[in-house]
Amino acid sequence: MDKLLLEELYYLMVLGRSFEYAAKEHYMRGDISGFLHLDLGQEALSVASMKAFEKGDVFTTYREHILALGRGIEPQKIMAELFGKATGISQGRGGSMHLFEPSHFFYGGDAIVGGQIPNAVGCAYARKFSQQEHGVMVIFGDGATNGGAFFESLNNAATQKLPLVFLCENNHYAIGTQIQRVSPFEKQAHKAKPYMPTIEVDGMDVIAVYNAVQKAQQHVSEGHGPIFVEAMTCRFEGHSMSDANSYRSMQEMSICKSQDPIEKLKSKINPDEAKKLEKKAEEIIDKAVTFALDSPEPDIGELKDHTFTEELNHVIS
Repeated sequence: MDKLLLEELYYLMVLGRSFEYAAKEHYMRGDISGFLHLDLGQEALSVASMKAFEKGDVFTTYREHILALGRGIEPQKIMAELFGKATGISQGRGGSMHLFEPSHFFYGGDAIVGGQIPNAVGCAYARKFSQQEHGVMVIFGDGATNGGAFFESLNNAATQKLPLVFLCENNHYAIGTQIQRVSPFEKQAHKAKPYMPTIEVDGMDVIAVYNAVQKAQQHVSEGHGPIFVEAMTCRFEGHSMSDANSYRSMQEMSICKSQDPIEKLKSKINPDEAKKLEKKAEEIIDKAVTFALDSPEPDIGELKDHTFTEELNHVIS
């Protein structure tokens, strides 16, 4: 792989990890409220999928901070959104779970498990109807593959030959429930095989994920219909900040952390360059936190903006 691309992937991963550690710290300080789902340990999947699928629409889960960073959205705007500030990506209305930026074709942060999958199908219909070259990618967890909307989406995408990449982030747990307890398969790609081609990849290897997603995008952009990619990952924390992660043993966590995707890639980067990139990432995140802390709170007078309240009242009257 190109040296500059490797360095960019490394930088985005360390940027993401620094972002998540800062978010965790300020959540515990009380600067961030609501839910907070950290992506620590899964940086390879989040960064590589965004860089490999740079063109086209992306729909994601609510564990999407690093996905948004990988998509090129400014760290300051993302951090400010977590802080609920007016300068945030959604003007403080969405918080951690609702990062949304149409200018980057990033339709992320769907808080309903699997809720983004049918939305992505609709977008893929639009892409096909308008004969646009680039497809759509939807990212979801292994737990979402047990929902009825998931199978309906597979069926619709396959029968209509839609340009849609299904990317399953399989970290083996649906919150605290091990996937094998609620699914007949450890690998959820088995559910998709009757509908479309599938690719299985090591989600802790950033290069492998990049190549798999790039191959998948080429598949859909050439008009071959949908494809399912499953990346096996491991999160270093609980499902969210309210999850103590007590259901996983010390041995399991030790095995998980031994697969650290950042350390895997670091061995392929010049040590001096790696230090520079790490320092740059830390400085960027420090500035993002300062920006978020100094940003104004949303104006209470704008509370009803971007709702249907006034329009509905007008219709009723």
